[in-house]
Amino acid sequence: MKKAQSKNRKLKVGIAGYGVVGKRRRECIDLHPQMKTVAVCDKRFKKAGTMDGGVRYFRTYEDLLKVGLDVLFVSLPNYLAADVTIAALEKGMHVFCEKPPGRSVADIQKVIVVEKQHPGAVLKYGFNHRYHDSVREALKIIQSKELGEIVNLRGVYGKSKIIPFSGGWRAERRYAGGGILLDQGIHMADLMRLFCGDFLEVKSFISNDYWNHDVEDNAYAIMRDAKHRVAILHSSATQWQHRFSLDIALTEGYLVLQGILSGSKSYGEEKLLIGRRSESHAGTLSEQTIAYLDDHSWKSEVDEFAEAILKGEKIKSGTSQDALAIMKLVYRIYFADEKWRQQFSIVDPDHQ
Repeated sequence: MKKAQSKNRKLKVGIAGYGVVGKRRRECIDLHPQMKTVAVCDKRFKKAGTMDGGVRYFRTYEDLLKVGLDVLFVSLPNYLAADVTIAALEKGMHVFCEKPPGRSVADIQKVIVVEKQHPGAVLKYGFNHRYHDSVREALKIIQSKELGEIVNLRGVYGKSKIIPFSGGWRAERRYAGGGILLDQGIHMADLMRLFCGDFLEVKSFISNDYWNHDVEDNAYAIMRDAKHRVAILHSSATQWQHRFSLDIALTEGYLVLQGILSGSKSYGEEKLLIGRRSESHAGTLSEQTIAYLDDHSWKSEVDEFAEAILKGEKIKSGTSQDALAIMKLVYRIYFADEKWRQQFSIVDPDHQ
C-alpha cells in the first residue's frame, strides 16, 4: 500500500514529450482538482522558457527533472521511455508512462527492478484502450457470462502507414524496437489478453515486405489460451484506411467492437454490436448497436492514476506487471516466426 498524499496541495506535474499525446494528457491533468502541470520538455523547444500561464518548458528531460516535481508523465519515443521512467523513480517521483514501456522486454524488466527499490512511488502505464466505453461494456458482458463463454476472437488494427514510415525513429529498430505491432497492435493484443488471460501457444508470420524497413509493417498472429480459446490478430501498416475491429464469438452470442474514438477521428465511430445466438437457420435474428459519441478514456485513466497517488491505493490497470506481460506477448509473436527471429536475433522472452 502506498502512502497517501496530502489533500491540502496540488501535485506538481511535469510532462516529458510535449507532442500530441503529451498535450492531451495535460488537458486531463489540469482538469483534476489536485494536479497541475508546472513544466514540460520537448526537443522542439530551442531553449528553456515559460509559457503563458506560467508553465516552464525545456528542451531536455534532464533539465525537466531538476524542477522538483511530484509526478512525471512520459510521452517519449520508445528508446527513451524506460531510462526516463527510471530517472524519475530514482528522484522519488510518481510516473505515468505511455505505451510501449520501451523497446524490449529487458527495458521493462530494468524498470521493475528500480520500481521495487522505491515502494513509495506509483508507476502506471498508459494502455488507453482499456478505458474506452465500448471496451468496458464488452468486458462487463463477458465477465457477467450473460452471453456464455468466449469461443474465439478476431482482431484487426491497422494504419494507412506508420507515420513517419518514410523515416524517423519509428522506422528504425535501434530506436523503436519493433514496428506496427509494438507501436499499435500492442493495444489489440492487450485487449485480447484482458478478455482471455495469458496465451500459452503462439504462431505468427511477421513481414516488412512493403515498406522494407528493419521493423515490421504487418504481423499476423494466432494464439491459444489454456481453455483452448483462439485469438487471431492482424496488425497492419498497409491497411490504407485506419481500422479498428474486434469480433468476439461467445457460446450464446457475439460482441463486435467496431471503430474507436481518437483525436484524429480516423478510426470511425465507436460502436459495440451485441448479438444473441438463436436456432434460426438465418443466424442471429436481431442485433443491438450501442454508439459512443464521447471519449472519456483519457480523463478516466489520468483520474485513476491520481487517485492511486492521493489515496495510497494500488493501480487497477496498467501496472508494471501488465506492461511486462504484454511486452512478453508481443515478443513471443516476433519469436514465433523463425525467419524473423533469426534475422533480428530475437530471444525467447520467456527465458530472458
